[in-house]
Amino acid sequence: MTPVIVTTVAVALLVVALLVWRRTQRVVTTPAQRAVHQALHTASLAAVPLRRGLTDESANEAAPHLRALAGADALGVADAEGTLLAWDGPHTAMFASFAEAARRAVADERPVLVTGDEHSLIAQPLLIDAGAAVGVLGMVTTGKPGPGMLGAVAEVARYACGQLELAELDASRARVDRAELRALRAQISPHFIYNALNTIASFVRTDPDRARELILEFADFTRYSFRAAGEFTVLADELRNIERYLALEQARFGDALDVRLRIAPEVLGVVLPFLALQPLVENAVRHGLAGGGRGGQLSIVAVDAGTDCLISVEDDGVGMDPDLLRSGALDAVDTDTGPARTGEAAHVGLANVDDRLRAAFGNDYGLVVETAPGAGTKVSMRVPKFRAGIRA
Repeated sequence: MTPVIVTTVAVALLVVALLVWRRTQRVVTTPAQRAVHQALHTASLAAVPLRRGLTDESANEAAPHLRALAGADALGVADAEGTLLAWDGPHTAMFASFAEAARRAVADERPVLVTGDEHSLIAQPLLIDAGAAVGVLGMVTTGKPGPGMLGAVAEVARYACGQLELAELDASRARVDRAELRALRAQISPHFIYNALNTIASFVRTDPDRARELILEFADFTRYSFRAAGEFTVLADELRNIERYLALEQARFGDALDVRLRIAPEVLGVVLPFLALQPLVENAVRHGLAGGGRGGQLSIVAVDAGTDCLISVEDDGVGMDPDLLRSGALDAVDTDTGPARTGEAAHVGLANVDDRLRAAFGNDYGLVVETAPGAGTKVSMRVPKFRAGIRA
């Protein structure tokens, strides 16, 4: 590249940078605009710790930003018992006054004003969930606070309450997810454990080495399925656990169970809900193949689809009536006997998996089931390769 071209490119980049800078400067020019921008930025900084709930750590992180929002000389945060969690600014001599005012504010569910010779303290309760107080904001001002300051304190408290309510909502959702996962484990385990132990017992005398291998597979399967880790896993780990499950089922059914896998290596690291794939495979074996008494073929496919990963589990078993599927009766019955997928035997955990996929990734990521009596069943899911906040 010649010096002339280099100089031209440099000048062009400088002009572009200057235009971008001038445009940025035009966005926020007046004092009012700058004040709004600063307030929004400060509010966003306070929101991050508050979304984790009200603790010593989150209160200490949020206090400086809440103080800036209110324009207070100092700001304290107490829990619902009046115990001080954080204090930002001077006037630490008012700790005792704040503790007493905080207890009164919680008991009365209304602000408490403590006036002094030079400074005043406003104890504003943090009320969420139809009036329940979860804490108190204490703000110190110079002199007696006017209506403007009282209004600012109330608005900052209202903003903090909104973030704490979102934190509680997140916690409630996490509790529901854990409950659904426990329910799914309870559905899967009794049938599989019974059949696996029977299969292993049949090999103890005839093939002790094979029995030993199956015991190890069974131990690894149960250890993974009942692990205490998070709500998500990677596809590679889920597939490895499915291999353990299928090893035990193939020992049970022999050549009658034909398993075929087609997995793209680039999707092995995709994150999905823990035990999201296992129920699909178990249903294909239990209700699609074993239910017909003749065995069959099971295919597991995972392919790269741009920003998503497409995963499907398909069997050539007896299928089921699509009307039953649409009726929402998937988890109504749980039995190993009778004609499979005709209403007397239902899928294990499909509704559970569908709910967890939608909760994690949105309504566009639920299960898709294709089936008909005598035509087998194919259950598919689409999982994003990356989703902010979702990790194994």
